[in-house]
Amino acid sequence: MSLCAVAQALVTFHLIGSKPVTTVTGLLFTSTLGIYNFCILLSKPNKPEASPYRRVRWFFSHYRLMVTFTIVSLLSLIPLFFLLSMESRILLVFLSILSFCYSLPLFTIGEHKFGLRNIPGLKPILITLVWTLSSVLLPILEAENLHLADVSMRDTMILIAKRFLLIGALTVPFDIRDLFQDRQSGLKTIPVAWGEKNAYLFCQVLLAGYVVLLFLFRNNGFSVDFFALTTTAILMGWLIFRSKWERNEYYYFFYLDGVLVLQYVVLVVFNWVIPS
Repeated sequence: MSLCAVAQALVTFHLIGSKPVTTVTGLLFTSTLGIYNFCILLSKPNKPEASPYRRVRWFFSHYRLMVTFTIVSLLSLIPLFFLLSMESRILLVFLSILSFCYSLPLFTIGEHKFGLRNIPGLKPILITLVWTLSSVLLPILEAENLHLADVSMRDTMILIAKRFLLIGALTVPFDIRDLFQDRQSGLKTIPVAWGEKNAYLFCQVLLAGYVVLLFLFRNNGFSVDFFALTTTAILMGWLIFRSKWERNEYYYFFYLDGVLVLQYVVLVVFNWVIPS
């Protein structure tokens, strides 16, 4: 997941014509690693060795190592944070609050404690928003601060809208995978509320919207980037559709999440093979 975050930032740097800012990529890598590990540690089952998920069994069989990685990752954010511009720091504080409130049971109704993820319909929106702003807005803010790019407000909003649709489509299959578990725990996700079939249809609608935005706002006509991004969107749609039958947990974490890395790889390969 950390590599996915870095890759999505690199996609943004490429699309705005800026060279990568190592402070941004380093911060995204360590923050993603730290926060994801923190969330897993927070949701530790009573008997992790008996968990039906292989990744959970593996994670807690290396408990001390994972705790060490988490602490080192979160501590490394301190110097990286102060190397960023003030605008980026404000954005990161906002995203950090959302990320920790997502899982922590900070709110109480009667005797029931819950986090933001338990609010009906909010879980996929929060995940998508945090990923989109961190992989699009943060790179743009730093590239502009270092005078590596000049991106208009219009182009920034279009990039955010495109990425929001793309990542939003990717969050739903994970909720479909956890459909039974979410029903049992009372989480009102899209698959729980709309049903599995409609959730898959919703994914394809989001991806179609993403391709439409690519088509409508192609600044340089039918460029190499347009075909590269469209290709990965089509591949993502096929992988999401295939996940209807493929229930192996690593299918989701390797193939589906891997598309976020593949998108940057395809951009680089297309621009190398078919130079503009």
